[in-house]
Amino acid sequence: MTEQNHALPDDADSFNPAASSLAGQVDRAVMDELLSIRSSIDNIDATLVFLLAERFKATQKVGILKATHKLPAGDPGRESAQIARLRRLAEDAHLDPAFAEKFLNFIISEVIRHHEAIAEDHQISRRQA
Repeated sequence: MTEQNHALPDDADSFNPAASSLAGQVDRAVMDELLSIRSSIDNIDATLVFLLAERFKATQKVGILKATHKLPAGDPGRESAQIARLRRLAEDAHLDPAFAEKFLNFIISEVIRHHEAIAEDHQISRRQA
């Protein structure tokens, strides 16, 4: 059975951590344990979001530096090294390295997209000056 929450909140402030389609269908002790574990997951998810935001603030600075000095948006050598590093870290953490690589590739593609946009904005600004 898959979990579904048909009453999804419109914003994070209305998030109900006890929302579950399983409520009333399982033993109360099991539900309490499930909600306790999910609370930890919710905290980890929030931490991940804030860490990603911090990472993107740093890569924004890199994008500005690259645009200022007319450097390419991507750096395949750096990207390959980061992927290899993250795969090793994932193995050490008992996380599927292929998943870690997919995750980092997604982030890298988003960073490159941001860097390209920064470079384009930088070029437009230079032409207008």
